[in-house]
Amino acid sequence: MTTFVDRVELHVAAGNGGHGCASVHREKFKPLGGPDGGNGGRGGDVVLQVSRDVTTLLEYHHGPHRKATNGRPGEGDHRTGKDGTDLLLPVPDGTVVLDRAGNVLADLVGEGTAFVAARGGRGGLGNAALASARRKAPGFALLGEPGDDGDIVLELKTVADVALVGYPSAGKSSLISVLSAARPKIADYPFTTLVPNLGVITAGETVYTMADVPGLIPGASQGKGLGLEFLRHVERCAVLVHVLDCATLESDRDPVSDLDVIEAELAAYGGLQDRPRVVALNKTDIPDGQDLADIIRPDLQARGYRVFEVSAVSRKGLRELSFAVAELVATARAAVPVEEATRVIIRPKAVDESGFTVVAEGEAMFRVRGEKPERWVRQTDFNNDEAVGYLADRLNRLGVEKELLRLGAREGDGVAIGPEDNAVVFDWEPTVTAGAEMLGRRGEDHRMEAPRPAAQRRRDRDAERDDAERDYREFDPFTE
Repeated sequence: MTTFVDRVELHVAAGNGGHGCASVHREKFKPLGGPDGGNGGRGGDVVLQVSRDVTTLLEYHHGPHRKATNGRPGEGDHRTGKDGTDLLLPVPDGTVVLDRAGNVLADLVGEGTAFVAARGGRGGLGNAALASARRKAPGFALLGEPGDDGDIVLELKTVADVALVGYPSAGKSSLISVLSAARPKIADYPFTTLVPNLGVITAGETVYTMADVPGLIPGASQGKGLGLEFLRHVERCAVLVHVLDCATLESDRDPVSDLDVIEAELAAYGGLQDRPRVVALNKTDIPDGQDLADIIRPDLQARGYRVFEVSAVSRKGLRELSFAVAELVATARAAVPVEEATRVIIRPKAVDESGFTVVAEGEAMFRVRGEKPERWVRQTDFNNDEAVGYLADRLNRLGVEKELLRLGAREGDGVAIGPEDNAVVFDWEPTVTAGAEMLGRRGEDHRMEAPRPAAQRRRDRDAERDDAERDYREFDPFTE
């Protein structure tokens, strides 16, 4: 049974926003008390958060589909729908989040570090929030936005200070078992270690973690053996310890050639050139192993390596090795700059930025792209003529109609809003007036109006202007 998983593909889906409510307050002797539809609740987010209690991605290997809850719809009497519950997914320290194309989205290091993998949809506004001086009784509400969904890849890079690297059966697991309290599987055949093992070592005042990386062979950086699966666990280590087998039974191998092969694989993998190296000549408790160590030691020292003759059986040289590695770890930690307080970077939009684009696609076809128009389309109930008219008003105020005219669009031309695979297409009617005939202009209910004096008409015109500015700024009570 699989007990350690360091790479999974996860499908995450945030909650959808609840729909707004279109309701009119009614009570005895007051049949038209005004709109009182509440707003829909926000959909829940899917959040990845580092937890020290999690050391593997096994849980997501068995359950790769995760979804947050939806927001509840609004109700009459100004009752706002309940927000969806955020889904918190604990991940191990050192988890990297990527998209399907391999682009890094987040690198989660440190207890409590969080990343929103899928953001919940906004709740739709109820007709009470859409009411204004010129739209006193909206007969529609906005739909809730769908939450984000998609596939992400989680990769675990073990967070350790030191990595033991070397050929299979070089004695890495034996060393970490005597240097720390770790109890890895130890046997006399290659690839005994199938998952990285972590051990905590104390040398004087320095406490550091050591990772026993599964054995590497020629071609590991291209996927041979287990190298490609576990070389990424070396990336976060500050010090590399080459464990060389001085008592190998294979006639075509020797410690120096083993070192050259492993260095070539590390160089092919990339990004590890600046890590300090230490060489541990292992199994020197065997007479032939000690003789070979005496022969190759001067050559390795001439290359600039610090060389230690060690034995996991007799524990020879282990204290010297652990203190030398601790010194390198302390130096690496001191070189890391002190973490500064989080800075908030504000990038204001340009004054002349329209927030949308219109592109002509062939004859009599235009496509509109942009965050606002695409969001407005998702929030529109196309079964309600008044809601469609409200969408047309918003697009007109944004400048979409003006841009279509500039590009030569004519009445009846096709206009698509959104990407090719998920667009809303309609026939363009310039300055269209939509909505139920009994309401006159969109959202106006003359049953609730009396003849207006001149001063009131001026105040209403000012309110219309303010209302237009509010729509343009995308007022939303759920936005902080």
